[in-house]
Amino acid sequence: MRQLNTNVYAVGAIDWDAKLFDRLIPLPDGTSYNSYLVRGSEKTALIDTVDPAKTDVLLGNIVGAGVDKLDYIVANHAEQDHSGSLPDMLLLYPDAKVVTNPKCKEMLKDLLGIEDEKFVTVEDGQEISLGDKTLKFVYTPWVHWPETMSTYLPEEKILFSCDFFGAHLATSSLFVEDEAAVYESAKRYYAEIMMPFRKQINANLAKLDELEIEMIAPSHGPAYDRPEFIIDAYKDWASDNVKNEVVVAYVSMHGSTGKMVSHFVEALIESGIKVRQFELATVDIGKLAMALVDAATIVIGSPTVLVGPHPCAAYAAFLANALRPRTRFVSIIGSYGWGGKMVEQLTAMMPNIKAEIIEPVLAKGEPKQADYAALDRLAEEILTKHKEAGIVN
Repeated sequence: MRQLNTNVYAVGAIDWDAKLFDRLIPLPDGTSYNSYLVRGSEKTALIDTVDPAKTDVLLGNIVGAGVDKLDYIVANHAEQDHSGSLPDMLLLYPDAKVVTNPKCKEMLKDLLGIEDEKFVTVEDGQEISLGDKTLKFVYTPWVHWPETMSTYLPEEKILFSCDFFGAHLATSSLFVEDEAAVYESAKRYYAEIMMPFRKQINANLAKLDELEIEMIAPSHGPAYDRPEFIIDAYKDWASDNVKNEVVVAYVSMHGSTGKMVSHFVEALIESGIKVRQFELATVDIGKLAMALVDAATIVIGSPTVLVGPHPCAAYAAFLANALRPRTRFVSIIGSYGWGGKMVEQLTAMMPNIKAEIIEPVLAKGEPKQADYAALDRLAEEILTKHKEAGIVN
């Protein structure tokens, strides 16, 4: 148990060895499941729990701290990496009440089988007194589930934000020490989890402007004792501003598409455009997702397989469509042997990206001089589009 502030403690678990989150998201730096204990003069509250695999760590921290009575367990979010220890906590502290909002209550009943009488539901802005400390509940929906909320401790000016502002980062540091490392992890977290909900995030950021916040304690990663660091980052990431960057995500089976990508990337660089190139058969999807946060243009490169795109290219289109980046332009390059509908299929897979489609470049077999010239024209057109959009000074 480590102290954040007066009678406020971190009692969660560090998962140094975690490699995959939700059997989907790579965790190159592990993660943490943060839980916070708030001791008031009259009552004690636990804010969020931990992943079921780390329940023993949470219980050990709380019991080791001599907590003989727990009045409230706040559930900011129903997802099991934050709620999964609730049943065990209620066995240990049967008189504790689960404090959450009505939507989260119903989800917790479905996910964990918690009985109705165990809950106390709160509305947006409602407060609960712990004596000399107060918990104020702030609805922050769609960061990243519909029921999510944050808990604010006005006496200490601490926001317990759950997944909002989180970072998958296993670290022994209670607070942010290496801002560059945390920025990278937080941006990766935003890109993979929060980016589809930019509109809602902006609304929630505006809502938080009403609070005086001196510390943000998320449910993943270290706490921010300089909260403007992460708030300003989120305001940038969730804005409509893009950069003079092109993400080139490609796969090549027999070299033709690879040759096209190499030529095209050089043409973009010579035009003064920053390029982020990803080979899709071996890509770290987290790094690809981070690149999508800022890029003005996405170009997918693919050979034709059974008249359609290579499955890796199809996955890249699916991922981009799911993450909904603020990208302005999209194009496709690649090769084919006898024909196909690769372009039509890839563009149809990205309806959520409200971007202009720039005319693709396809080569029949090995790229020829005319194909390389077409790639040069595509690079020039992307530069022109960026300039017309005010992305390039």
